[in-house]
Amino acid sequence: MREAASAHKGEPLGPEARPMFDAMFAATPAAADVRVEPATVGGISGFWLRPANARADARMLYIHGGGYVLGSAQAVTHFAGQIAARVGVDAFVPDYRLAPEHPFPAAIDDAVAAYHGMVAEGAERIVVVGDSAGGGLTLSLLSILASDSTKGTVQPLGAAVMSPWTDLALTGESYETRAEADPIFTRGVLQGFADMYLQGQDPMNPKVSPLHARLDDLPPVRIDVGDNEVLLADSVRYADRARAAGVDITLSVWKGMAHVFQSSLGQFLAAERSVNAISDFLRQRLDAQAADGAAPSTPIQGA
Repeated sequence: MREAASAHKGEPLGPEARPMFDAMFAATPAAADVRVEPATVGGISGFWLRPANARADARMLYIHGGGYVLGSAQAVTHFAGQIAARVGVDAFVPDYRLAPEHPFPAAIDDAVAAYHGMVAEGAERIVVVGDSAGGGLTLSLLSILASDSTKGTVQPLGAAVMSPWTDLALTGESYETRAEADPIFTRGVLQGFADMYLQGQDPMNPKVSPLHARLDDLPPVRIDVGDNEVLLADSVRYADRARAAGVDITLSVWKGMAHVFQSSLGQFLAAERSVNAISDFLRQRLDAQAADGAAPSTPIQGA
């Protein structure tokens, strides 16, 4: 993998790279017995992933990565479906708007709309998953929802993020300490993504960079990140801040692994182990909430 990636490391990535990026994620093996259905939730188009063994009382929101410029709901259905099947839950993957055509706050607005749409359809027990920029969107979403908790907003029961991009100001020390070890990204590539997404807006805005958001009252969070990626510090610093705020947070750093290595199921043993650990965490969150004696959910429209 390193040999194949090294030839293209540091090359700028813009909208023209979308087909290549989608093909890479689409290569993840599909899980057995997961039905893929085009849908619109909260006004946001995307796909429902419906495992044959899905429990009727819960839902998952999966937010894809791609630096806010690349990626699509359709391309990530195989990967998200692997997690949905392991958790045993229906998952919605929104096709949020991408930069530079749609700069901030389009992506986070769409993520919030999709979540509220799931609630409007009757979902009361929800977990959220995201990778890379989608991991950043997931963590921003948690803070936004927590700030609305006094309004009776249904809160996620837990969230799992893989290699989340939490600081679009690019201030993490791992841009220097992991510059050589990272086989995929450079600071310059990520700066290009940030510029296309922000288009002059403040990278310290907490809705842009969840590292700078209020982290009070968040649900339990699991972070999985590779030790050999320039975004390592984005995970470590977020975990430190969340822990200081009283969040139940698990940080798992995988030795020798690169950015969102989990999508390489069937190639890396660590990918299988990480995806299984993430799925166990999410399933435990759903089971723990059920054991707390919560009232059963109302039927979900279209289920």
